[in-house]
Amino acid sequence: MFITDYNFTSRAFLPPFIILCVMNSGSNTTFEETHLISYLFINSRYFKFQNIFSLIQSQNSSLSCSARFARFTRSATNFSQMRKPFFDKILIANRGEIACRVMRTANKLGIKTVAVYSEVDKNSLHVKMSDEAYLIGPAESYLNIEKIISVAKKSGAQAIHPGYGFLSENAKFAERLAEEKIIFIGPPSSAIISMGSKSESKDIMMAANVPVIPGYHGTNQDPTFLKAKALEIGYPVLIKAIKGGGGKGMRIVNDPSEFEIQLESSKREAIKSFGDDQVLIEKYLLTPRHVEVQIFADTLGNIVHLFERDCSTQRRHQKVLEEAPAPGITDEIRYELGTKAVAAAKAVNYVGAGTVEFIMDNKTKTFYFMEMNTRLQVEHPVTEMVTSTDLVHWQLEIASGNRLPARQEDLSLNGHSFEARIYAENPANNFLPDTGPLLYLRTPQLSPNIRLETGFEQGDEINIYYDPLIAKLVVKGENRTEALKILKKALGEYEVVGLNTNIEFLKSVVSHPVFIKGEIETGFIDDHKEELFASKPEIPPQVLVQAALSIILNEYNEPFKSNSEDPYSPWTKIPYFRLNTSHSRILAFRDQNDNDIEVNIEFLPENLYNITVKNRDAVDESLVQFENVDCEWIDSQQQIITSIEDKRYKSRIIFEKNKNVVIFYEGGKVVLNIPEPTYLNIGVSDVAHSVKTPMPCRISQILIKPGQVVEKGTPLIVLEAMKMEHIIRSPYTGKIDKVLYNVGDMVGENMNLVEFEDDN
Repeated sequence: MFITDYNFTSRAFLPPFIILCVMNSGSNTTFEETHLISYLFINSRYFKFQNIFSLIQSQNSSLSCSARFARFTRSATNFSQMRKPFFDKILIANRGEIACRVMRTANKLGIKTVAVYSEVDKNSLHVKMSDEAYLIGPAESYLNIEKIISVAKKSGAQAIHPGYGFLSENAKFAERLAEEKIIFIGPPSSAIISMGSKSESKDIMMAANVPVIPGYHGTNQDPTFLKAKALEIGYPVLIKAIKGGGGKGMRIVNDPSEFEIQLESSKREAIKSFGDDQVLIEKYLLTPRHVEVQIFADTLGNIVHLFERDCSTQRRHQKVLEEAPAPGITDEIRYELGTKAVAAAKAVNYVGAGTVEFIMDNKTKTFYFMEMNTRLQVEHPVTEMVTSTDLVHWQLEIASGNRLPARQEDLSLNGHSFEARIYAENPANNFLPDTGPLLYLRTPQLSPNIRLETGFEQGDEINIYYDPLIAKLVVKGENRTEALKILKKALGEYEVVGLNTNIEFLKSVVSHPVFIKGEIETGFIDDHKEELFASKPEIPPQVLVQAALSIILNEYNEPFKSNSEDPYSPWTKIPYFRLNTSHSRILAFRDQNDNDIEVNIEFLPENLYNITVKNRDAVDESLVQFENVDCEWIDSQQQIITSIEDKRYKSRIIFEKNKNVVIFYEGGKVVLNIPEPTYLNIGVSDVAHSVKTPMPCRISQILIKPGQVVEKGTPLIVLEAMKMEHIIRSPYTGKIDKVLYNVGDMVGENMNLVEFEDDN
């Protein structure tokens, strides 16, 4: 009888009846003849025995089989009782998505969480999610070691999870926690120190027989000496700050003539970022890939790797797309990567989660140690997806003093996963960070194969003080092709309005033929700039029609919504198209290529429209006409559905106050600017001594009063229409006689707002 598989649940072990069934399966069956492959899952740790008989027999050969088995099960139970419990309460010394990520696992395990927050983060999601939250000061307070320790003591937190960034790789922080007898959910300070120095870490790796890229890692920082070393190594070379990270203090030098300039630049950036301007010189690979291995070690000497990730898709030396496993890696190379990563961890007596980063020559697949990050990486979710693990759970097990939840032979790869980092940044402007509110946020539907790690909600502000990462979109498929298909669809469902993001850029990346083939190197984005930043195509006229109709419908539906509780309001009784006495409107837009667009809408009975779209900047003005267009606005979804020439189109339309109309349609995202009409700058005065409304609107502000003398161009009234504010200015100098409406009033089109005294 063989047991080849068993579906284990947490904190359960192989039921005794299975073994008893084997023991009693027949009079001719002996223990020696019964070879079992069984797993005991005791308190989240696996134990594998090829022949369970030898274990039971070793108890006492003079006892009967049943007695030996009973003693064995008692021993297993006693072992389970030796397991150390989780902490009752932990503090997360971080913010944003990683703080929320840690809290989710802690909550699942029944561990209470304590958040710390700065003055600018008082309304942040991680504060709302925590069981307790403490203000620690201004924006930079996440680096205040003593303040964080004070909160830990005050709250009764037994351990601190540092997340990533901030104090996560600060050896002094780990040492201070040890002094205060607070558990640091991370490696010992000695490992942080050893791996924190790029030069020292490479010396340690060479001693541990881990391959290191040719270079100079010594202390001599004389520019002439370093230049000589660069020539000896052979150009191109890479200058790197020894305490660097995130691409800071890193310069590629292709020729000796530029060495001094790049060296000075690297040192300046290093001293500003890390307080240390020492650098090392390394050979720069022409076809490099960034491949890293996730490792875990417990306090009992057990170390495993959870396979590799590929992080080669980078901009400005910073990762933007990661995947696991790395494409094009053979099982032999995968084994070597894992073996060397474990050796690296052993060399520094590592404990906890760590990532060993390698640089790989894409042509030869030769790899070299680059650095070790002594923390949980931003991209850890892709590893979780393909190994069916919860790495924060693992961290908490290890910090509690328990064994690793799995042995190396228990771990395997299943499927393929991608992580796309959603940043508030402008890819078209060298990926510079952007700030502002998340005015509108719609994310993909989550599922077992789609997860989202975020620390923000709609309405939150992305500020200047912290990294502009909004979220991490993580997907999984049966293979790379399936995972990529899921990622493309999920990116198409991710909608953000209020600031620039890299979502459209990510769509371009994952659709590029080179990326689809998996032939990615770290220079991919720079090498394919022209294709990735191609000029934006013209907006389809059907999309322009939807944008114009959404404005019309919103404009005329506003009074209905405002007076929906008043059945006697005249606004609730007048069909919207009748308000426009001319039964036609012209709306002007400026598209993302700075073309001036006119959309002429003719109102027909039965809420149908004839529409003409004209590109005024085109040679022939690109006239496109559509007849009998039907449409419906779904306010709860901010969605318009139109029927144009026997085809239905669905788009989501978002209005940015005072600014733009943002359209999400099947082809992506487009932004249309609404140029302010000239009549809004000078007022509308069809009748002498009066100012009229240019459109149906709400009175937002009244800036003048009867009897007041105003100059030409003086702001009179602020109107709100199309979800934007418009200032009505005085068309001439004069004295105000009457203001005909109050703030909050809904006013129809072409209605008198203000009357002036008659000078005659």
